[in-house]
Amino acid sequence: MKSVLDSNRPIYLQIKETIEEDILNGRLAPEEQIPSNSQLVNHYNINPVTVLKGINLLVDEGIIYKKRGLGMFVSPDAPEILRKRFSQAFFKEQIEPLTALAKPLGFSLEEIHEMINFAWKGEKND
Repeated sequence: MKSVLDSNRPIYLQIKETIEEDILNGRLAPEEQIPSNSQLVNHYNINPVTVLKGINLLVDEGIIYKKRGLGMFVSPDAPEILRKRFSQAFFKEQIEPLTALAKPLGFSLEEIHEMINFAWKGEKND
């Protein structure tokens, strides 16, 4: 769980995104219980309705589900649902603009691949 929330963005979305990040990074596993609403309210010192709004978005997307009397749990399919959604967003927000810029500049696919390899390894491509 993040220790501080950004005051410039809707808090309920940050609650949602924090749980999603915890799932993607393996800090919350499928079938594992997520922090309770009251734990989130106390941790972030926020309104319970705000927490509920973020949690409900996750329920609506099939990321978490409720076990009556026990709390909220990570859906078995949550990691795959999130990977698919983030993969689609990554393609649209990163790959499409990259190729739209690279083509007119005359970069070949091999050159782009080499640049990505350098960046992946943390090396500079001079």
